[in-house]
Amino acid sequence: MNPTSSGYWSVLLCTLFISGVITISLATNSGVSAPSTPCGDEKCKAVLVFQDTNEQQGPADLAVVHIDSGMAEGNNTTETAKTYKVNCDKRSVIGLENFTVQVLNASQDLMEFLNANSTECSLVLFYTTWCQFSANLAPHFNALPRVFPTMTFLALDASQHSSLSTRFGTVAVPNILLFQGAKPMARFNHTDRTLETLTSFIANQTGFEAIPDQTVSEGDHSGPLPSVPVKSIDWLFVFSVLFISGFILYAILRTDSIRLLIPGQEHEHQE
Repeated sequence: MNPTSSGYWSVLLCTLFISGVITISLATNSGVSAPSTPCGDEKCKAVLVFQDTNEQQGPADLAVVHIDSGMAEGNNTTETAKTYKVNCDKRSVIGLENFTVQVLNASQDLMEFLNANSTECSLVLFYTTWCQFSANLAPHFNALPRVFPTMTFLALDASQHSSLSTRFGTVAVPNILLFQGAKPMARFNHTDRTLETLTSFIANQTGFEAIPDQTVSEGDHSGPLPSVPVKSIDWLFVFSVLFISGFILYAILRTDSIRLLIPGQEHEHQE
């Protein structure tokens, strides 16, 4: 073939290309890396090092990752361990057969039933006999001693213990407070007052386990807390009506005096 012809050079270039490919393939299969130009790109260097490391230490890396995963799971379990707000001691139930709510009368003091030196917990209900909401709550509160027999459950009429209501900030009934010893620790603020929500409140605050399969029974509707509001004269309401009526009558009779209580009228009077 004529060296000066274009066909000659085409065949020569193809031959050299095929020889180069064969040489690189043989070098790769034999474990010898083909010479390459230095890589100035940092990402490229990282990829080369990563490939080298994986080829030399693959099995060791898998073992380390497996151990680290186990340690991470253990740490997560420790960190997610639930902590409770009130660290209550359980009362002894030895010799107790009847678990019920103890209702205080007007002559009994709540502090006599709460031991200031004790770390046991008690749930105290402030109620009134004429309040419909207190009557609706009564059967559910009556069932609680069967759910948590290691706790003490007390109830008192807020209208008969006004000093205690003021002391513990009871501005409305029913009001439920969790005590540790004689110290109030938490207040039940849910509007849905049922056995389920009360059980959840106690369990979340103290960590006590509830006795399963406990429901509100027919006996819980009969006592010890009444589930039907007692009709009686609300003397506070009567006094409020009389006071407002007297004030209106006084305002009508003393019209000139009442003007001084209206903003802006005082300046007109002075002029």
